[in-house]
Amino acid sequence: MSTLLAGIDFEAPSDEVARLLIGVTVLVDGVGGRIVETEAYDREDPASHAFSGPTARNASMFGPPAHTYVYRSYGIHWCLNFVCREAGHGAGVLIRAIEPLVGLDVMRARRGLEAATLLGSGPGRLCQALAITREHNAMSLAAPPFELVAREGDVDIVAGPRIGITKAMDVPWRFGLRGSPHLSKPFKVTKPA
Repeated sequence: MSTLLAGIDFEAPSDEVARLLIGVTVLVDGVGGRIVETEAYDREDPASHAFSGPTARNASMFGPPAHTYVYRSYGIHWCLNFVCREAGHGAGVLIRAIEPLVGLDVMRARRGLEAATLLGSGPGRLCQALAITREHNAMSLAAPPFELVAREGDVDIVAGPRIGITKAMDVPWRFGLRGSPHLSKPFKVTKPA
């Protein structure tokens, strides 16, 4: 299977994949939107689930690139990650926020609210809007229910420190679409990525 999807080589380092995913459209069963915020994690990174090696929870993170790693955060929210690097390495990209574009009524029903800016602005929110659960773990991004559509044209990407972590907090591996109202939180550091 090719690891090239939507114009992105998923065998590349996680920070590169995270940056290139900004502007790509992700659809799950035909519902989704444009990725506007990501965070990169690598096995060498103490904030990564892969840092201590493979476990039952993170096994898919060590699987083939261009697959999913889905886990529950704080026992409450599902989080969607895209695995990158070569199989066995342990790297991924957390999809933090999307701009809803397709299936807004479906996402509104799943989330129980109207405001488009709140449908996918955060990893837990976007998983609820896209109906992502543990059943989606270790699935290929190149096959249904997933579809990735390459971004069109240039996008203005900013980078800054990741959020919601307690280790390696200063690593600027959070990427976002500058000025998007769909981000989970504004960027404190807005340097070009």
